[in-house]
Amino acid sequence: MDDLDLRTRNRLATRAAISAAALRLALENGPENVRVTQIAELAGVSPRTYNNHFSSREEAICAVAADRGEQLAAALRARPEAEPLNEALVAAVIEVHTPAEPDRAIIRMIASNPSLRGEYLKAMAAIEPPLAAAIAERSGAGELGAAVLAASVVGATAAATGHWLRLDDGTPYETVLREALQQIGLPGLCF
Repeated sequence: MDDLDLRTRNRLATRAAISAAALRLALENGPENVRVTQIAELAGVSPRTYNNHFSSREEAICAVAADRGEQLAAALRARPEAEPLNEALVAAVIEVHTPAEPDRAIIRMIASNPSLRGEYLKAMAAIEPPLAAAIAERSGAGELGAAVLAASVVGATAAATGHWLRLDDGTPYETVLREALQQIGLPGLCF
């Protein structure tokens, strides 16, 4: 984040504040009962500023997932060059997805609401291109190979999240996520 200029940092902070406000209000009142004016007020911005960042409340609620693509790509690029791709990719995914356990209430809310579920799927698809670009840069893999691996990582992450939610037995999310990533063959990955 140090490489970003002040304007970019402010824009990202505003986007994060709006998203956090949207999530909080959706959890408290139900997503269908949240209005742009409420989100903007809680975030401390004008409705116009809200509209500069998001086109719908569903997009604002699911923004955390949408922003993960660039975060994953940056985390992968930041890994040591000598580290094998499989290890670097697992480390990057774990770094971005597990600073804290996911919030079960948020996941359940998104999974149970068709509009949010659709927006979440769009957000998950948006993760793939920046991650694929970082994979290609790091590995020299062709466009197709990098895209397939990025899609596999995103799919494994989604599957791990659903599985972890169903477990509800105290198993750490990181444990389930690592297991899911192993299922796509990352430990022995070669390009």
